[in-house]
Amino acid sequence: MPNFEKLDALLQKFAAETVPGCACAVAQDGKILYEGYYGYADYEKKIPVKAENLYRQASMTKLVTYTILMKLMEEGKVSMDQPLSDFFPAWANKTKFVRDADGTLREEPLSRPITVRDATIMSCGMPYCFGPAPAAATNPTLLAMSRAMEPVWAKGHYNVQDAIAAMAPVPVGFDPGTHWQYGFGSEIIGGVVEKITGMRLYQAMRHYIFEPLGMTETDTLFTDTITEDLLVRGYRVTEDGFAVMPREFDRSQYPGEENEDGKPSLMTNVRDFTKMLQMWACGGEYNGTRIMKEETLAFMRVNQLSETALHEYQTENSGYNAGYGYGYGVRTLMDKEKCPGAACGNIGAFGWTGGFGTWCEADPVSRISIVYMHNMMPNQELYHHHAVREAAYLAFAE
Repeated sequence: MPNFEKLDALLQKFAAETVPGCACAVAQDGKILYEGYYGYADYEKKIPVKAENLYRQASMTKLVTYTILMKLMEEGKVSMDQPLSDFFPAWANKTKFVRDADGTLREEPLSRPITVRDATIMSCGMPYCFGPAPAAATNPTLLAMSRAMEPVWAKGHYNVQDAIAAMAPVPVGFDPGTHWQYGFGSEIIGGVVEKITGMRLYQAMRHYIFEPLGMTETDTLFTDTITEDLLVRGYRVTEDGFAVMPREFDRSQYPGEENEDGKPSLMTNVRDFTKMLQMWACGGEYNGTRIMKEETLAFMRVNQLSETALHEYQTENSGYNAGYGYGYGVRTLMDKEKCPGAACGNIGAFGWTGGFGTWCEADPVSRISIVYMHNMMPNQELYHHHAVREAAYLAFAE
């Protein structure tokens, strides 16, 4: 049996020293072998973290979107080589920005159309733009995106399709597939899923993933059972400790178009999210329910980045992704020797990270999954996530 004493001690240390509260679940072959809950769901009121507490997933929401995309591909409803203009005709004549040696900025046609693959692997040349560009911003694509979104933001609310339509005339930063740039690709894929299914993205998530897997404690919106009181408070790290984020920060979790901000964000707990991660780890099946083929998951986790893009991906953020490549929306282990720490998964172990401190990985060789969550900014991921990965895998090695 695995020995989780070191992982348990690590989480206790986190809660005592670096995070307001945290949770972790480790599973294998469809069974949860370890759960740990430490610290506080509400730091001011000293309300302890419980298994039922929900965490904001931020970018880990994308994992559900990409899983649906892979399922739709398996069903023959989309191809990775399909131009985005098949779904968004206004994107048919996209251009790119080019800066001459003398600093002159001009536009040129793209070498080829932007495809579903380019958006999924974050190589479409469009960064994130969730608010007006900073005054010091120099990226011409970001500045153009910011200008394009001004009338959309002025409405006070907007959905994924609104943002995609606004971005149609914006020149991208480079030819598709040539570089890595984390950003708007995930919103594009959310829009593709909506076009194919005829559903809003949150509805597609429920239909294709949450309901079949019995993920009753997971959603992008508050419901009768997924309530605000279950959501842990969000905090900012300050010199004096933790400063609570205002409730307005969670506006998009409330039902109603007046609360939409163009990026559905998941709420879940480690126990419930483990169901999807175990489906990944166990070849597309969980608790007798098959969501997708094992071959589809194998396709999903193969590195898709060019040599240049892979170098950019692995070296950004102080080497957080060292040893990993990037498949269809997921981090995928390529080189165990370069992976930080004394232990990691097998080649092909895959997962992702959320900006508020969540992290997950599934290992299809050992059929192990690890899900870790805290909610704070900055999330200090370089310290917390690598340490959790190492302690969890060491538990099996020992």
